[in-house]
Amino acid sequence: MVRLSKSEWAVLSMILVYSFIPAVGGLIRVLELAGGPQIAPENPRALLAPLPITLHILSSFLFCVVGSLQFLPSIRRQCPAAHRVIGRVIVMAGSVSALTGLWMTHFFVFPEALQGVSLYWLRIVLGTAMIGSIIWAVIAIKSRKIFQHSASMLRAYAIGQGASTQAVLGIAWIIAVGSEAMGPLRDGLMIFAWVLNLLVAEILIWSMLRPAKRPHKQLSLHAISPSTPGNET
Repeated sequence: MVRLSKSEWAVLSMILVYSFIPAVGGLIRVLELAGGPQIAPENPRALLAPLPITLHILSSFLFCVVGSLQFLPSIRRQCPAAHRVIGRVIVMAGSVSALTGLWMTHFFVFPEALQGVSLYWLRIVLGTAMIGSIIWAVIAIKSRKIFQHSASMLRAYAIGQGASTQAVLGIAWIIAVGSEAMGPLRDGLMIFAWVLNLLVAEILIWSMLRPAKRPHKQLSLHAISPSTPGNET
């Protein structure tokens, strides 16, 4: 049985709470598409093409929620086999999430109020970058490049968690202004959410994941100074 430290419980709880709104909202949408009662506002795109959005919701849920376990050092140390199994699951889930996200971005018809040109292209770039980061993480771990593996997966996770930050910013905007952001303003908030996630990821990578530099061995002056006849005993 894995024993987590208090700090690990805190990190895990924070990530799960942060993922709550998009995760629960997405699962509600899946239940609706499966024939359950309508709770969330109607989404005509989901009704026209339920398969890609269902795959995207479920894979994103696995990537963000199950993927949070990979942040816990105790699991890596005490159960390395579980860490590898979870890693394989989130590699597949992250890839499906990114691919279905790219498909929906390109083939779904969004009104201008929900997606402008800038948001469209950023989604294309980030979806592609997410897949590339996951592929590079797999290649890196096979070559025993731990830092590159961890950094690439953290960048992919930051992209995948974009919906959580977007939900937080969107709710904060509604509280502050009294209405939902639409059009270019909405695009700007969503873009800013991804920028913020990636900035935090880079700070974590270079402050916590980067391997410590080994100090160079310093030779004593006695070892490098040639002896002279006057110094000999």
